[in-house]
Amino acid sequence: MSNHRSGGVQDRLVAPTSPGFRSSRRAAASAPPPPPPPREPRGRRSGDDGRKKLSGLAWTSIALTGLVVAGSLTGYTFYRTALAGIVTNDPGTKIINPRPANATGALNVLIVGSDTRHGAGNARYGQADSRIDSGKRTDTMILMHISPTRDKAQLISFPRDSMVQIPQCEAEKSKTVLPTTRDMINSAYNRGGIACTITTIETLTGIRIDHNVEVDFNGFKAIVDELEGIEVCLNNPVDDKNSKLKLPRGRSTLNGEQALGYVRLRAYGNGSDLERIKRQQLFASQVVKKITTGGWLTNPTKLLGVIQAASSSVTMDKKLASDPNRLLEIAQSARSLTASKVQFYMVPVLADPTNSNRVVWDPARAPKLFEAIKNDTALPEPAPTAKKFVPKVEQVKVQVINGTTTPGKAGEVAQQLAELGLNVVGTGNALTAEGTSQPKTLLLYGKRDTTGPDYASVLASKLSGTKRPSTKGKVKVTNPQPFTAAGTTQSVADTGTDKGAGKAPVIQLLIGDDFTGVRTEIPESIKETGISADTKNICA
Repeated sequence: MSNHRSGGVQDRLVAPTSPGFRSSRRAAASAPPPPPPPREPRGRRSGDDGRKKLSGLAWTSIALTGLVVAGSLTGYTFYRTALAGIVTNDPGTKIINPRPANATGALNVLIVGSDTRHGAGNARYGQADSRIDSGKRTDTMILMHISPTRDKAQLISFPRDSMVQIPQCEAEKSKTVLPTTRDMINSAYNRGGIACTITTIETLTGIRIDHNVEVDFNGFKAIVDELEGIEVCLNNPVDDKNSKLKLPRGRSTLNGEQALGYVRLRAYGNGSDLERIKRQQLFASQVVKKITTGGWLTNPTKLLGVIQAASSSVTMDKKLASDPNRLLEIAQSARSLTASKVQFYMVPVLADPTNSNRVVWDPARAPKLFEAIKNDTALPEPAPTAKKFVPKVEQVKVQVINGTTTPGKAGEVAQQLAELGLNVVGTGNALTAEGTSQPKTLLLYGKRDTTGPDYASVLASKLSGTKRPSTKGKVKVTNPQPFTAAGTTQSVADTGTDKGAGKAPVIQLLIGDDFTGVRTEIPESIKETGISADTKNICA
């Protein structure tokens, strides 16, 4: 990896604005700006002290970098000079393990934040180790998943204290193969650099990593200042010398220096890493909201300043950095994103039974999150209209009917639908008169159910393959049974009739031979803990 990078902030024309902020207003240029001067080589420090001081700084850098990389390149010719100094890497040449395929056309970018102390912008926050690559760690790891239809983005955090099985990796500066080991997930970066981190994530999740972006916090403050500050809200006042932060209770708009202290803050709340991640997610959501709603993606003058600030703290894989078509593709999709389509999640975890200071991934929920990302083939959601009634997922009552000769099919599908939040009230069977499988899968509602098509359309959106229309009229069910989803205690007895269903009719899902399955989605239990970029700036 090259150590030669571009600073990207020296050529700005800065005018003062409100106290604590630098204005991003500049004279509009008719040609791309001159390339920024080269910057000193950077390295990384070792030791726990650096990681303690870094805290979750990379969370915000990741939110900024992800959107800048994904959203600011529509005028590629105009901006390419500002991006020319970004350092590139080529981790694919160092990955020795089999790699999963990307079969959906989604775009998966692994973004990591490292604990470097090298460079003038970083040295004041800790001492740098003279051994450039000694003891480096990924303080933060985020998978940015852009859907195949490019209409939504999901950012998934991997807690750094996760104890996982790290596969064999090739050492970063030699061809020595390091054996498989159980360790904290952030140690993969130290073992084999970004290539080992990528192969660890791919092995654990089954998700193909298409590109990678590495972030350090040199230039972080400049990015926040270019955005003219970010608002946060605190339940309690802060006066912490370690993070150099003093803030009152309530809402405050932070400049770059204050934002740096905020994302490094540890002595707050219960002091846990998971609680801090949630605060950082809220901060990152406000960054995303400001970029997507504040005109930053459509104002070339503002945008150029953010790009230059971001370019001072980014390393990108060579394939992405040198592919203007891919950059433009991402940019075009990002410009159509709204804040509500950018979601932040964290891999669900449990306490490590062998070490109370560590966590392990929840074996029941984490695989479902990874499956949802790996198999993301969802169609774009239709825009709601004022006249059309759109029921909530939990309002849809479903009776799952096995119309095939495959035993247990109704129960299997019922469990999958319940995990997506639908109210599955029962199961049953309905073969043809000849005792053979039904040829087609049908969504059925009662003849008098005027809202039946509205409820059926929500159910249809949860099924894979071609979207299925609904049909008036129900089938007679044999062996009807109430259904209780695994992991719950609630049981709703319902034979499939409309009696007692109230305003919400029961929709029959008749499974036929052409059934292609339930659409893989992030389970509701994980969605409930996630944060949308349009989330209200709540106090934490």
